[in-house]
Amino acid sequence: MAAPKPTAPPVSEADATRERPRRSLPNPSGDERKSKSIERALAQEEGRFRLRDLKRARAREAKHYVNCPLDYETKTRLQKAAFDNDIKMTVIIKAAIDQFLRDNGY
Repeated sequence: MAAPKPTAPPVSEADATRERPRRSLPNPSGDERKSKSIERALAQEEGRFRLRDLKRARAREAKHYVNCPLDYETKTRLQKAAFDNDIKMTVIIKAAIDQFLRDNGY
């Protein structure tokens, strides 16, 4: 039979806290704190500017919708053409408008 291994004596909480070396964080000087806060503020401001520019770019690229009423026959022809060619009706309408404007010099 194997002999039981000797165990370490139990350590009280008071002993454990005394034996642990205390590590304190270095206190940065006032100038260091100020420079870091300025750097952080500049980075946040630059991020705000980038976000604003991104939102402006998206607004310029936003889709602009045009509503037009179609009679029943025209709508069914458009639906049939879209189904037969496996494209969306909006693609056909956009191409037709673009062709019309090009033909008329716009």
